[in-house]
Amino acid sequence: MRRIRIRSAFAGAAAATAAALALAACTTTTTAVKDGGGPGSSASASASAKPSPSPDGPAVRITPGGGDHAADPSTGITVTAAGGTLTNVTVATAGDTVTGSYSAGKTSWHSAMTLAVSQSYTVTAVATAANGATTTKTSAFKTLTPSSTFAAEIFEGEDETYGVGMPIILTFSHPITDKAAVERSIELTTSKRVVGAWYWDGSSTLDFRPRDFWPANTTVSFTGRFNGVLGAPGVYGDHTLTQSFVIGQSVIAVASTRTHRTQIYIGGKLKYNWPISTGRDTLPTPDGSYLTVDKNNPVRMIGGTKGTPGYYNELVSWAVRFTFSGDYYHSAPWSVVDQGTTNVSHGCVNLPPAAAVIYYKLAVPGDPITITGSPRPGTWDNGWTEWFLSWNQLLSGSALHEAVVAGPQGSTFVPPSTVGASTAKAPVGVAQAGNNLN
Repeated sequence: MRRIRIRSAFAGAAAATAAALALAACTTTTTAVKDGGGPGSSASASASAKPSPSPDGPAVRITPGGGDHAADPSTGITVTAAGGTLTNVTVATAGDTVTGSYSAGKTSWHSAMTLAVSQSYTVTAVATAANGATTTKTSAFKTLTPSSTFAAEIFEGEDETYGVGMPIILTFSHPITDKAAVERSIELTTSKRVVGAWYWDGSSTLDFRPRDFWPANTTVSFTGRFNGVLGAPGVYGDHTLTQSFVIGQSVIAVASTRTHRTQIYIGGKLKYNWPISTGRDTLPTPDGSYLTVDKNNPVRMIGGTKGTPGYYNELVSWAVRFTFSGDYYHSAPWSVVDQGTTNVSHGCVNLPPAAAVIYYKLAVPGDPITITGSPRPGTWDNGWTEWFLSWNQLLSGSALHEAVVAGPQGSTFVPPSTVGASTAKAPVGVAQAGNNLN
């Protein structure tokens, strides 16, 4: 197993944690007793253990076969019985527990997940014929040691708290070509039911975004069983990545560049309605459904060209960032006279000082911020812009094109048509998709 740590954008955020966990299949009798079982002493490896029935027993085949020292972990384990049904399959290994499920007629069994790389396994299968005759077959093998591997990092910090819009953000060390295999290797466990989807932003970044905002006060556990996953030709995952974090209270900001006001909703109800000043005509604040990225008090803001009228170099207090290019909600005592009537900023949302302190203390990463009414469209990936996407656009970015339904028992992939229509309403239940466009 591997522990991977990265810094959160907000001060004090913890790092990501990797650890190995076992997947419990829904229909299985397979439980591995961990031991040091390894490949047998057969002089030559075979693709599968050949059928070896008793005189009247079923023919049992196990793939990978006994003596294989370079089995492909991405294909897992398959056991078949000809002339009977499987009554028991066990997998012994010193690594993670291997589980699996039978076919409807119990004539075959397949492991639930990929196997680990560089790991030894011993598979024992028992099958019974209609006349009661039995066959027991054993296959001992070892999976290959890949020459190239990929690693994954998760942005979310261990036990840290995030806003109701926060996506799960994964970054891979190598471009992924079998994106569907990576998606299938991930499980989410949530304390409340959540519907969402995975979305590939290129070949090295994978995001999970819920269809509607996360339910407030939800605990989320992530497990990525990447060990043995063939992410690209010749490139295997070699670790399992886990992380747990919390979705906190719902804090949602909506700003209009036309009315010069921002509304702050807490727990789904309007709490504050403050005057603001957004970007001037030459530097308009961009439209879009954003998320808080980080915050600092103070922040030095520098813009324009030194020696020209547009140059500025200012120390700004109580600043909460929502774009990577430098748009913030922040305190602006110098523009109080314009707040509520005129847009005079360099692109940020200017707040009255007392309001800026309140919002700063509320903000955590992933709190939704929506900007409306601007002549300037937002830019994809200038901030966490996953909420620019509609539900259908989000689904189109998944290699599986399926919805994810997560809950206390784990997650499953389902056809989007089966999850029902959303009843969430903007701005408190879901973001306004597409408002980044003009």
